[in-house]
Amino acid sequence: MDRTLAIMKPDCVQKKLVGKVVDKILENGFNILGLKMIRLSEAQAKAFYDVHEGKPFYDELVDFMTEGPVVVASLEKENAVAAWRELMGATNPTEADEGTLRKLFADNVGRNIVHGSDATETAKREISFFFSETELI
Repeated sequence: MDRTLAIMKPDCVQKKLVGKVVDKILENGFNILGLKMIRLSEAQAKAFYDVHEGKPFYDELVDFMTEGPVVVASLEKENAVAAWRELMGATNPTEADEGTLRKLFADNVGRNIVHGSDATETAKREISFFFSETELI
């Protein structure tokens, strides 16, 4: 079994879609190993998204991710990274497949409801950013 990190971004929380996203996670066969709501500080958001530092969207992303609470989850499933990315859909909701989270709920490229790890190694780093092993059931 593989693990991945999911973040239900501030727009997801603001639009009261967390329950619907969790339902989709469970309907798609993921196990939820850890789940919590947090409010990222600017320093945390910058550290988490440090791979994007210097890119044109970096400051906007940090501002967005700190504008309200997020819900972070550690998910488990065979091929978890690929399966979660498929369920999320394309970053641009207009290009996302029908039935994906972004097609269903996202407003635009910048406010796209969810985050997911892009590789197994990234997932390990991202999960440990938010959860200790004792927090994962």
